[in-house]
Amino acid sequence: MQLKRLATCFVVLFGLVAASVSALAADPENTMIITLKDGDVTIALRPDLAPKHVEQIKKLVRQGAYDNVAFHRVIDGFMAQTGDVKFGNMKNGFSADAVGTGGSDLPDLPAEFSTSERYVRGVVGMARSQNPDSANSQFFIMFAPAPPLDGQYTIVGNVEKGMELVDQIKKGDEAQNGVVTGPDRMIKVRIAADGK
Repeated sequence: MQLKRLATCFVVLFGLVAASVSALAADPENTMIITLKDGDVTIALRPDLAPKHVEQIKKLVRQGAYDNVAFHRVIDGFMAQTGDVKFGNMKNGFSADAVGTGGSDLPDLPAEFSTSERYVRGVVGMARSQNPDSANSQFFIMFAPAPPLDGQYTIVGNVEKGMELVDQIKKGDEAQNGVVTGPDRMIKVRIAADGK
């Protein structure tokens, strides 16, 4: 009888956890949609892991800062990096020499590293310099697992839909650390709660 009761409790607990993850993913206020040349990529943002980083990303999205920003560093089998709003806008001020070195006018953020989540395919993380508290606007989407990044870079989301479109982003030269010549870009970025 006790075993049956324990099994029932486990099933209920599992259901609650699954429902909360599903509810998080379905929250329009924390769903970012990136329009690429081939379609839309839907990302569930994770304020439960990185509230300050998610808040800053949403602020930049709502300013239109990510629109037309290049995927300046893309390494096949590793990740696609974008988000340099200072030097990466391909319609306004793009600099092939400086892209990847800039951020935004907003302040850099203190690290919000997670020990419970791992860098696996589809995870979205914040780029930073050697200083752990230097993330600002740049982020990357993982093509494959990268255990060395675990606990070293802030995780801000997970691709929910459109990972096959991320796979099609133009790759860079591995000998040049993934620098992309004639890069693809984020055409439009929005928060689902804001509509089209």
